[in-house]
Amino acid sequence: MSGEPVKLLIAALGGEGGGVLTDWIVSAAERKGFPVQSTSIPGVAQRTGATTYYIEIVPVPARELSGKRPVLALTPGIADIDIALASELMEAGRLAANGFVTADRTALIASTSRFYAMDEKIAMADGRYDQERLIKALGDNTKSLLLFDIAETAKRAGAMVNALMLGALAESSLLPISIDEFEAAIAADAKAVESNLSGFRAGVEAARNRAAVAAKDGKRGARERAELPAIEKEIAAMPEAARGIIIEGARRLTNYQDLNYARLYLDRLQRIRETDNRADAGGKLLAEAARHLAVRMSYEDVIRVAQAKIDPARITRIIAEMRISGDPYAIYEFLKPGIEEFCQILPPFLARPILRISARFGWLDRFHWGMEVNTASISGYLRFWLLTKLRAFRPRTHRFIEEQAAIESWLDLIAAAAGISPSLALEVAECARLIKGYGDTHKRGAANFHLIETRVIRAALAGEIAAARATDAVASARTAALVDPEGESLARCLAEIEGRSAFRAAAE
Repeated sequence: MSGEPVKLLIAALGGEGGGVLTDWIVSAAERKGFPVQSTSIPGVAQRTGATTYYIEIVPVPARELSGKRPVLALTPGIADIDIALASELMEAGRLAANGFVTADRTALIASTSRFYAMDEKIAMADGRYDQERLIKALGDNTKSLLLFDIAETAKRAGAMVNALMLGALAESSLLPISIDEFEAAIAADAKAVESNLSGFRAGVEAARNRAAVAAKDGKRGARERAELPAIEKEIAAMPEAARGIIIEGARRLTNYQDLNYARLYLDRLQRIRETDNRADAGGKLLAEAARHLAVRMSYEDVIRVAQAKIDPARITRIIAEMRISGDPYAIYEFLKPGIEEFCQILPPFLARPILRISARFGWLDRFHWGMEVNTASISGYLRFWLLTKLRAFRPRTHRFIEEQAAIESWLDLIAAAAGISPSLALEVAECARLIKGYGDTHKRGAANFHLIETRVIRAALAGEIAAARATDAVASARTAALVDPEGESLARCLAEIEGRSAFRAAAE
């Protein structure tokens, strides 16, 4: 057995028990008589940097070292890590990006779960990092890779993430410490032993069956399709390239409103399917339109917020995360609705005059009502529950009618653009990424979309922008709007596009 130390680096988010995990590993090593040392480096915050824990273990009992005392490092070295553990996928990516995870040496155990960073959350478009790209990069830069959804498995086991990570490490046999010896270390800690052992064994089982995630995803897909039996045949007739997205969209809209709303979604897509066929887009235009259409049709309003707040799955998750067991608890929701939010759920004949008068006197941005509602109380829960019951009335609300008109206009633009080129139609479909969220975020996105529609898309459709340049013009304008929510980049981009068009017209 080699006397070279085994070097472990653990990246865990705040509150996930990374320090306890380190203590378990150190305790198991000490029980075997191995020289061991651990240090920790706190992160700046939970999602701007994980707390890292570094462990060095000499896999030889101290009594067999002939009196020698190994000198162990306090900090990890670049390209010098044998085993890396990460409780979240992006943290695994950070380890690789920083040079700690290498293809010739490192075995990586990580979770596929994501806890999104602030930059990902506040992006005007979908700011999430490409997960498939990250997983591929990890596979290319590790000696061995074990990935599974540690967070979800921990929830099912009723345990903390750290116990799952230890179980996966134990099953991997990367350390000369047996499963029984790790279990003994958990028992010796004498804290939440039952739940920690349950989580540890769940981690062992997950590591033994690497196909568990794929099997679970397959079962979930079958279950989701089973929720839509009435329209399943219509979905099955759609091109294969778009079918999976359409299933997800129909399920989303059935949950958002009802089955009839999902049927409206399919009717709209049938029109795009015909456009896709005429443009010979191979189903790509249909897939992109289906994805964005599902999101636009499930816009955020107070009814949607109420649904999310009292969703049983959400409440169950909060109880599990807070480890509440029979004790009284409260879940407070902090809201600040304004005049526009209230008008969203009024019929148009009431909402429009209120909004018009409020805009004239400058009340829209000045009047908001702060609320603190305990959804774990009867009165608080009923307030949200009554709002969810307005779902049946939603098709007659001011916001619904406004959104449907905007969606139809967008679909008209896609169909018209497809008559020029499939690539232009795709760019017009992608412009839906600008419209998201609620409140000021939605206002800015809708305003930017309107600018691009009136000054670029319609100009291209009218022939004012050359067909060869139209696709790039729309893509450039959309990108400018996404990188700068305040609109300065978009204004410069539009001026440049219009300047080039004017120059072309003068030259002709």
